[in-house]
Amino acid sequence: METNDNRISRRGFLKSATCAAGAAGVALFSSSAVGSFLTSCTTKEHFDTIIANGIVYCGDGKAPLKDAMVGIKNGKIVEVGNLGNLKNLAEHCKVIDANGMAVSPGWIDIHSHTDTNLLIAPEGGSKLYQGVTTDIGGNCGDSPFPYSDEYFASKQGTQRLGYPFWQDLDGFYDALKAKKIGINYKTYTGQGQLRSAVVGDNAVAATPEQMKKMMEILDKEMAMGSLGLSCGLEYAPGSYATDDEIVELLKVVAKHNGLFAIHMRNEDDRVEESIAEAIDLARKSGVRLQISHLKAQNAANWHKGPNMLKIIEEARAEGIDVAFDRYPYIAFSTGMNCFVPLDMRQGSDAEVLARLKNPVTSKKIGEYADSRLKRLGGPQNVLIAACDKPENAMFSGKNIEECCKITGLEPWPMIRQILLSEYHLQMVGFAMKEENVQMFLAHPLGMPASDGSVYSPEGPLSTEIPHPRSYGTFPRFFGKYVREDKICDLATAVHKCTALPASRIGLKDRGLLLPNYAADITIFNPDTIIDAATYQQPHQFSPGIEHVIVNGVHTLDHGKFLGEYAGMIV
Repeated sequence: METNDNRISRRGFLKSATCAAGAAGVALFSSSAVGSFLTSCTTKEHFDTIIANGIVYCGDGKAPLKDAMVGIKNGKIVEVGNLGNLKNLAEHCKVIDANGMAVSPGWIDIHSHTDTNLLIAPEGGSKLYQGVTTDIGGNCGDSPFPYSDEYFASKQGTQRLGYPFWQDLDGFYDALKAKKIGINYKTYTGQGQLRSAVVGDNAVAATPEQMKKMMEILDKEMAMGSLGLSCGLEYAPGSYATDDEIVELLKVVAKHNGLFAIHMRNEDDRVEESIAEAIDLARKSGVRLQISHLKAQNAANWHKGPNMLKIIEEARAEGIDVAFDRYPYIAFSTGMNCFVPLDMRQGSDAEVLARLKNPVTSKKIGEYADSRLKRLGGPQNVLIAACDKPENAMFSGKNIEECCKITGLEPWPMIRQILLSEYHLQMVGFAMKEENVQMFLAHPLGMPASDGSVYSPEGPLSTEIPHPRSYGTFPRFFGKYVREDKICDLATAVHKCTALPASRIGLKDRGLLLPNYAADITIFNPDTIIDAATYQQPHQFSPGIEHVIVNGVHTLDHGKFLGEYAGMIV
């Protein structure tokens, strides 16, 4: 972990950029703004709900308000401060006794893959129970829209995994609104999905006509309310786009003042070059940049962490609006097909499977897979998630080394057997260094994000074995990294989960406890909050989350769901 002096120095370096406000889009709020509102409203006004007896962290990173109450009416915060005689006020409204716990703006997960899972567990499941009130989906180049006109037409009247296909953002948002959801949601447009819809799934250059169509579709999606464009340049088919192609799309996003979230082309051996590429894309297009789940993956690259931050800081000093997020775990999660090199991953699933079956191409793929396993530190560092096929059930939750012992196969034949049976199977790879996780989360430009999805211990989603980050990201951040490791104080930690991500995604009425802001509020116990989910048993809610209020509606009461669905598209 970096020294305390280095952390202070880094904060000092960024102070001028933070205080410059508008252009940066980071840390735009101050405690003076909060204080100016404390006596701005009359205490004679009746409230729907009052939060009392808590320690109020307004989200600005400043010292908490120890004697303040929070008054809520019609889904909005009306007043923060001394609201008068609580006994008299309680005759006209609901009172939530925070009982000395921390009262925070609702937490914002700036990088998630919730998307269609929210239709299966609409209450918000694993996100709601860890204090998240707003989830940002459509990341890593993958969104549930758009599809090509032909493909969309062919799927009309059909169902897939319980939900329909959508041709655009409005269709997906309409489905969420019709279902009713328990948390707030907003999504990017995925560059990989957009390219698939227009160009296809092969490694070919986009024609001028295809480029024009992609830009037109993206412009339409931005007008519908898309947050911006996300890329997953480690994945096909988004990886087949040139930088020039991406820059032209990003100019559309910049026109709408949207955000560019990038899963970089490489997060291990070429991670520094990939950060430079992401920054250059932002420089050429003028877009605001959010680097997704910043990491130095594999032991050979752990030493690169400090220089990665230096590259980002230098771009920031240049005037590029850049920040990053990071999940608080040393293991990543992705598809098992990452063991297939990108040039062999193009085309349809059937075409990829044919290459896996072909002895010549399979040998080439195996050479790549063996090299990737070696860089990851060995087959014991790769954990297989839940298998769908009954014949593969014995492999669920086990690492590749254990699977090899069961079958008597070597690692590549074992991986190949799994891929041929379940090509889209998920895996977990243990490849990061704890000190780097601490350093990235402590940095002023860093914020926690799950890179996970909504799950539930009940129903269809309960049969999966997701990465525990889907249940434990924010409790782990507050419990392990803030309380135990002391990477920052509690007020700063709240800021990283609230006003900071809100400023990145342009939410002007969330992320702070201020009058006229939406009443998204998380009440938690800083002394007991911790993650309970594990890699083997991830479907476990975290202790320490006492109350969650979404748009003024009391949704989680002492850790129990009240059956309210007050979430909205933000």
